[in-house]
Amino acid sequence: MSERIQALHALRAFEVASRYGSFTRAAEELALTQGAVSHHIKTLESMFGCSLFERRGPKLRLTEHGRLLAQELKVGFKIIENACALLRQDRYGLRLKAPSTLTVRWLLRALDGFKKVENSCSVQLSSVWMDIDSVDFYSEPYDCAILLANGRFPADVEGFKLFDEWLIPVCHPDYLQDPNPDLAILSQCDFLHPSTDRRDWRRWLARMDALHISIDQGQVFDTLDQGISAAQQGLGISVVDLVLASADVAAGRLVMPFKHAVATGDGYYMTWLKASPKARQMLRLRDFLLAQVPPLVSKEINYLYG
Repeated sequence: MSERIQALHALRAFEVASRYGSFTRAAEELALTQGAVSHHIKTLESMFGCSLFERRGPKLRLTEHGRLLAQELKVGFKIIENACALLRQDRYGLRLKAPSTLTVRWLLRALDGFKKVENSCSVQLSSVWMDIDSVDFYSEPYDCAILLANGRFPADVEGFKLFDEWLIPVCHPDYLQDPNPDLAILSQCDFLHPSTDRRDWRRWLARMDALHISIDQGQVFDTLDQGISAAQQGLGISVVDLVLASADVAAGRLVMPFKHAVATGDGYYMTWLKASPKARQMLRLRDFLLAQVPPLVSKEINYLYG
């Protein structure tokens, strides 16, 4: 039994070291010395008869054997952590990670409605700015996440699409005087870019066969929410996600001068580990959120696939 416990400690040390690529970082997380972590790794290498890391000076790289072992241990230790977490915390509550703009523009209202009808399942929301939406359920403290993604997830992750991303330009009602402007007028507009790489305007213009219009000028923002806010203030014309701007359009705070919405191929997905013990609660949340997505059917909008 003592040998089995020691082997478990060694496996945990290896799993953490494989995540960080560093014995020093692993030692800090496990409250061990670097020497103790190194000893654990040598013990495993002796036990398995193969090298787990390639040591190149201060840098560590997993060998093929090490990569296979790390991949399986990552899943195994997460299962153990989930089992213990059920006893330490609210076993019915969900810890949800979501991008900040989605939270402000749609999710907060939707979760408020969920709270009123689901007394037995609380949701602790963490709104996070992400340059590229991502989550690592093995190292981050979340049960589920809503991400803007293409729908391709690892084999151990469940992903359900809540809604597609449709891009459409918006501006303040007084920004453009012509109710039916031609695309050429964009050359005279102040572009508002909701991301630093200006990809959303580029994708919309590409579908309109209008890449000759320069988007090099204009204000660049970190989030879609900032782009929407700037458009509401009449500072220019932004390109936005149709669902996330729908409340502002319905209220008359924004208008859509060009009636073409372009699908990017991405969408907002609710994700979680397939092995999660809270899958039943997450299915209830998913079904509720699906019912809160505003309908996109509109006679005045032409929906185009990119």
